[in-house]
Amino acid sequence: MKPLVQKLPLTADTSFIAQTFRTPHFEVGWHQHIEYELILFTEGSGMSFVGNQVGEFDTGDIYFLGSNLPHTFQKSGDQITSAVVVQFRDDCWGSDLLRIPESRHMKQLLDTSQYGLKIQGDCRQRLAPMIKELEWAHDGRRLLLLLQCLDLMAETKEYVTVSTKEITQLNSKDKDCIDRVFQFTIDSFRDPVTLPQVAAIACMSVPAFCNYFKRSTKKTYIDFLNEVRIGYACQLLQETNNTVLDICYESGYNTMTNFHKQFLKIKQFTPLQYRKHFAAEVIKRGGNIGIVEDVPAS
Repeated sequence: MKPLVQKLPLTADTSFIAQTFRTPHFEVGWHQHIEYELILFTEGSGMSFVGNQVGEFDTGDIYFLGSNLPHTFQKSGDQITSAVVVQFRDDCWGSDLLRIPESRHMKQLLDTSQYGLKIQGDCRQRLAPMIKELEWAHDGRRLLLLLQCLDLMAETKEYVTVSTKEITQLNSKDKDCIDRVFQFTIDSFRDPVTLPQVAAIACMSVPAFCNYFKRSTKKTYIDFLNEVRIGYACQLLQETNNTVLDICYESGYNTMTNFHKQFLKIKQFTPLQYRKHFAAEVIKRGGNIGIVEDVPAS
């Protein structure tokens, strides 16, 4: 399935989108759009899929995504999720602004955003109120605020790249194939998934598919599937009191041994250590969380 090409409507007096989307209007499947996207999560948490990255998002996180970079943010469980979404094209100020010398650092930021950026540190704290104000600003103030957001990200460089650029450089046929595989995995990772099953979706033999996926995404399909499953397990460890054994099965694993092995490989924690670490971070920030004391697998 090809990712949805999303197009949000502009009003007559605006050149870019700045709007809050909240459950159920927040939920969008694997999609892409020509506009750059700056997104601030104001409620909820879940799993992030950006290019070939699998990760987690939480309230307060900010992402900056390049033009035509496929992505989706899947909320965890039945919780409410909302975000301020800013979408703009690189010519919304006119065709010449990014060509002048003073815009070099912003042009570099836009180029780097093709990898998908997750904003960090003090930049995130400073950027959040600016993004919120963008939704209500008018006229020149609106344009200046967007430029200030880009300038802040470009100057501080307080971000991490979350994807690899190779996935956006495929030809149309290969891209459609990868998109079908990604969407299938997002939809089906809790169930048993086999390489012959996924290879059939790609219309390839198993060896050809394995080589193709590794060449296209710089990781094996099994590694990608494990990242999706462990990302989901992390959400369950954070947000439920389910036992580690239950979470193992809910995340698509058949044995605790493999679940622990993959969790430790990806997160550098065991599942129980991860849950306790997350709880300690919440308490440090003044929150509260209930913890089930699981018995680790032998």
